[in-house]
Amino acid sequence: MPNKTAVYPGTFDPVTYGHIDLIKRAAKIFDKVIVAIAHSKAKGVLFSVEERVAMLEEATKGIKNVEIDEFNSLVVTYVKSKGSHVMIRGLRMLSDFEYEFQMALTNRKLSDDIETIFMMPHEDYSYVSSKLIKEAAALGADVSNFLPKNVEAALMKKIKKTR
Repeated sequence: MPNKTAVYPGTFDPVTYGHIDLIKRAAKIFDKVIVAIAHSKAKGVLFSVEERVAMLEEATKGIKNVEIDEFNSLVVTYVKSKGSHVMIRGLRMLSDFEYEFQMALTNRKLSDDIETIFMMPHEDYSYVSSKLIKEAAALGADVSNFLPKNVEAALMKKIKKTR
């Protein structure tokens, strides 16, 4: 049986327990999961790629078949460069579906040998988004239920610097 590698791309700015849930579940299905962090300056990220890589490496260190990487290209090009034909995308709410469906169809048109698999996080995390967590933390909310400890500490430090 061939080695099955899946790529889970995203900005992960910052990584949340919802992301970690999908990573753990994908790691049970695939031989290897590459969490690919997009440079994505257009999205106005708070953390540098290096910071996001470090946070994800720490947050996933107990999952043996997970690799953290970064990319600055078309996602389908990156997936192929890793010898994979599977991309994982998370769907939290129905509102995510339209955008993710559009992206999946576009990616299929760009490279019809890449399959997109949609996974839903555990319902405890279905409403958690990195953007929402950053906004809540900036307004003084306790976000410890949504983020790994190392990520929460990095977020609070970053927020203090920007005030």
